[in-house]
Amino acid sequence: MITLYHSKDTRSLRCLWLLEELGLPHKLEWVAFPPHLKHPRFLEVNANGTVPFLVDGDTRLRESCAILLYLASRHGDGRCLVASDSPDYGVMLDWTFYGESALAAPLSTVLRYSLFLPRERRVPEVAEDYQAQMLQRLQVLDQALTTPWLCGETFTVADISVGYGLLLGEMFGLAERYPARVGDYLQRLKARPALEKARAVEG
Repeated sequence: MITLYHSKDTRSLRCLWLLEELGLPHKLEWVAFPPHLKHPRFLEVNANGTVPFLVDGDTRLRESCAILLYLASRHGDGRCLVASDSPDYGVMLDWTFYGESALAAPLSTVLRYSLFLPRERRVPEVAEDYQAQMLQRLQVLDQALTTPWLCGETFTVADISVGYGLLLGEMFGLAERYPARVGDYLQRLKARPALEKARAVEG
């Protein structure tokens, strides 16, 4: 049985979403966020104290994009992937990691400097700069969205990775500043039954 250690609205949503897309049986272990402060016993499971954390037999994974690729490759029967000999294989890999490095990571810095640090250490200017950085990086995404999904007609882990970054931005109130095609793409993502189910599980 696959076990996912999960906190609401975190990068772990990517993994829960994919589990629902693939219809994979799994056990969800809820972890209070931030785990190192609110769930210290979790450090016995993952010494980094971060979510997601996936356990599948003897396999342990802590990086959300690695978990996406692992689950789809190991358990997906070709779903949510393109084949390694496909012209879109590199596209899929590139956007999968773009979703983290270019979109989610800057917004994590926004959270740190606007919310998570003690009030006296918060720096609104840093938070604003990283929000602007994330929005600027949406221009490339807007140009790429000439098809329903990032790999043409095939929905893949790349869409889940990028989609989480867009959902996180929406939580910050940034969606109204998304380029038009990015906004339309976000609505297509939100309409997927698997994401709706994952978010319903989160409550």
